[in-house]
Amino acid sequence: MNSLLKKYLKGDIVLWTVFIGLCLISVVEMYSASSTLAFKAMNHTAPILRHVVFLGLGAFLAFLVHLIPYKFYRMMAYVLLVVSVFTLVLVLAMGVDANDATRWLSIGGFQFQPSELGKLSLIIVAADQIARMKISEANEKKYFPILIVSTLVICGLILPENFSTAFILFGVVFLMMIIGSVSWKRLLRLSGSLVAALVLLIVVMEFTISAQGPDPAAATVPTEENALVKKTGGILNRYSTWRNRVIRFTSEEDDPSQKYVINDENLQVQHGRIAIARGGLMGVFPGNSIQRDFLPQAYSDFIYAIIVEEMGLAGGVFVILLYMILLFRAGRIATKSATVFPAIVMIGLSLMIVTQAFVSMSVATSLGPVTGQPLPLISRGGTAILITSIYFGIMFGITRQIKEETDKNEPETDSTVP
Repeated sequence: MNSLLKKYLKGDIVLWTVFIGLCLISVVEMYSASSTLAFKAMNHTAPILRHVVFLGLGAFLAFLVHLIPYKFYRMMAYVLLVVSVFTLVLVLAMGVDANDATRWLSIGGFQFQPSELGKLSLIIVAADQIARMKISEANEKKYFPILIVSTLVICGLILPENFSTAFILFGVVFLMMIIGSVSWKRLLRLSGSLVAALVLLIVVMEFTISAQGPDPAAATVPTEENALVKKTGGILNRYSTWRNRVIRFTSEEDDPSQKYVINDENLQVQHGRIAIARGGLMGVFPGNSIQRDFLPQAYSDFIYAIIVEEMGLAGGVFVILLYMILLFRAGRIATKSATVFPAIVMIGLSLMIVTQAFVSMSVATSLGPVTGQPLPLISRGGTAILITSIYFGIMFGITRQIKEETDKNEPETDSTVP
């Protein structure tokens, strides 16, 4: 059996272990956290079967992708980038609305999130541009504007309906440029320009809100019930939502009697806190969660709270360690690459997964304002699971090729990545 796995599962065993570990945790916790979905479907097996199917498809995709030479990723990324731009524009024009945001596109009865495709294509394109910039100063001057335009287009199209994803994606690309030793002068100019643009956008939005009516953040009713949100559309609605979330997060109630009051605005946050408090050190064990029946997004954005409730602090820390091992292992492997492109791809993909994971976990533990970030490979999803599996497949493929190159160059030594 061991020789069979070694024959077909190439690449780094540690990354494969992390991938399989996250999938197993996902199956166990999704079976418990999807109780409300099972109740609505009147079939207790339907939600978990759907999830297992997507995880199985994801594992199959990861296996197929890890057999493809990484030079093909480089070529296909630009095609995917064009497709991403097209589908992201379609989402803004005719997307499917769910959970107060339009992030899904429905084609032939199949719904998917174009932003996931945009993230994958942009990270690989960014790695290619950074690799080209490393060749010479002239190349950096040539390709830096191309990279910035590509990043701003993708992030700009994602931003209106998914601020947190756009912010995380831009941050990952920016870190890739820092790690790729892009000129600090160019990065500082870029940072200054974006800060100025952000300040200008906030000023314009605040002026528009004040000109159209009462401040929605000051209302005691949920944002979606506010008259301003009903009579305005587009980015202003989303800005009001982001604004209210930040204000609610930063302005804790001074009155102790209100600290534990649960209302429509803090429903998820409060039940997430209760779930974590119930978990203790070892948890109540899988299947015994109570808060899964009260958290609207127990199977998605707040699944980490259910993990801590059922598996305790020990289980929560274990999940964190899996993501940290992924990040450090990817960085270690990147240092073994003889060329820049695969190294930057490894860093970019691992940063995207881990950053999203920590944002999701910070929301579930009340360390950050509520966003729509699922826990990678654990939360319920379709497109997200498949694309994240492709991330892993690409990383497996890169480690496989690095190992093969090392075997070829040093045939008499242990060629595994240390």
